[in-house]
Amino acid sequence: MIVKRVQGDVFKAAQKHIAFAVNTEGFNDSGFAGQVSSRFWSELENTGGNRLGEILSHQAGGKTFHALVCHELKVDGWSQTPQLVESCLNSIPGNDEIAVVLMGSGFVGQMGGANTQAILAAMDRSSKRVHVYTR
Repeated sequence: MIVKRVQGDVFKAAQKHIAFAVNTEGFNDSGFAGQVSSRFWSELENTGGNRLGEILSHQAGGKTFHALVCHELKVDGWSQTPQLVESCLNSIPGNDEIAVVLMGSGFVGQMGGANTQAILAAMDRSSKRVHVYTR
């Protein structure tokens, strides 16, 4: 369930967990994933490929980063993202609130046909209490 939408810097979020989108191909050197890889998690830059629905997690800087593998770098590569986001969020252990970067609103998402309204609806349906961050 979406608790609140926040326009601001997710790295300064009060929540200890931050969730964001990454692609199956493992190329995570741009967008928000690129910021995480350059600042906190260098191995994330090129994970070599992952399965849709997989969650990669890493602790750094007092936060736990959750990379949700929820899209592919191809035509219609974002078509499954809403259901994958809901499933992935529900799979994150614990009951802590989660700061989530709005997925699909950036260049890669828009070029790939991401439906941000459907993704937001999926976040709202999830069993987790999330704060959605945008710039």
